Amino acid sequence: MAENHREWNSEVYHRVSDPQFGWGMKVLDRLKLRGDETVLDAGCGTGRLTAELLERLPRGSVIAVDVSRNMLQKAEEFLTPRFEGRVRFVEADLANLSLDAVCDGVFSTAAFHWVKDHDAMFRGLARALQSGGWIEAQAGGRGNLDDVHHRILDIVETDEIEGFFENWDDPWEFPSPEVTTRRMLEAGFVDAEAWLEPAAFRLQGRDQYREFLREVILRPYLARIDDPELKAKFLEELVKQAVTDPEFKLDYVRINLRGKKA
Repeated sequence: MAENHREWNSEVYHRVSDPQFGWGMKVLDRLKLRGDETVLDAGCGTGRLTAELLERLPRGSVIAVDVSRNMLQKAEEFLTPRFEGRVRFVEADLANLSLDAVCDGVFSTAAFHWVKDHDAMFRGLARALQSGGWIEAQAGGRGNLDDVHHRILDIVETDEIEGFFENWDDPWEFPSPEVTTRRMLEAGFVDAEAWLEPAAFRLQGRDQYREFLREVILRPYLARIDDPELKAKFLEELVKQAVTDPEFKLDYVRINLRGKKA
């Protein structure tokens, strides 16, 4: 049986997620905090950025939400010794969030693109906010990882692999700024805006590239392949292609967004 692609190897992700951490720090720098707010960290991962958020809230608290139990366990292990009593952990899908007017703000980074139903997600985030509450976030946007996804598709369509991908549906949503702004307005946000930002980066060598592909980008694909040898072959073919075209580069594109609850 294929593994659950919604779960992560949180120990490895905590170590390899420097690009995501860097993008998130840019979002944190946009926040204008008093220091006593309650903020929802929507898709907290292993808590690296949650810790930075809590440092900016010396009199406040964070509700750390993630759909992955492994991520939440790692986040609790990482955060509790420093911030016990100021962070609450919630296992939940952002498309089915059940929080009512408990937050002053929503912070999120590198998470929204893993939610397919953005209309439901924005409605749930708006419900979680008190009147006048804010959202400041970043995720994968239109054009994100187009190069590597095209290479993946070529391999998926080969005879020995394609049988594992019957009825395949991409588990992500990379929207345009126009679509994102419309969805936010329809969910009850005002002053909504969104914009794209190129964020390509280069990994340092074959081994680092292989690990990052396996643990971050290829998880949903590898979860569909039950044959260990084909799994390894699939991964190695992508590593081989990245040696020269271009060398270990990933063409990330981020969508930034902000707004307020009416």
